[in-house]
Amino acid sequence: MIKKIEHIGIAVKDINSSISLFEKLLGNKPYKTEKVDTEGVNTTFFRLSDQKIELLSSITKDSAIEKFLESKKEGIHHIAFLVDSLEFEINRLESLGFQFVSKTPKEGADNKRIIFLHPKSTNGVLVELCEEI
Repeated sequence: MIKKIEHIGIAVKDINSSISLFEKLLGNKPYKTEKVDTEGVNTTFFRLSDQKIELLSSITKDSAIEKFLESKKEGIHHIAFLVDSLEFEINRLESLGFQFVSKTPKEGADNKRIIFLHPKSTNGVLVELCEEI
């Protein structure tokens, strides 16, 4: 079951200047910065009540974020939903015709296991499903 919006991911070119910008905008400092080698990104999380903003910058030339920045520039990259069980949601959504970017969940940032739904099955929106580890 989808429980809530977990975070909104924003692709940025320069993580340090973007952290400074979002500190000013949101009036607080990030609570976590983390390198996610499996995705080729650096992430920074800001908390807003019970929701989060994630800034993502590329650390490899072949990462999905690098490709996104080359084609679409900086901006909203994905919306993430917190779920009780990734396996349950994968089976449920596949049975309803949704497509996934990959078939296997991965370890993501902020103590989560993650999987992405392909934008062509979600009206052009990259959707991430997250499960607490």
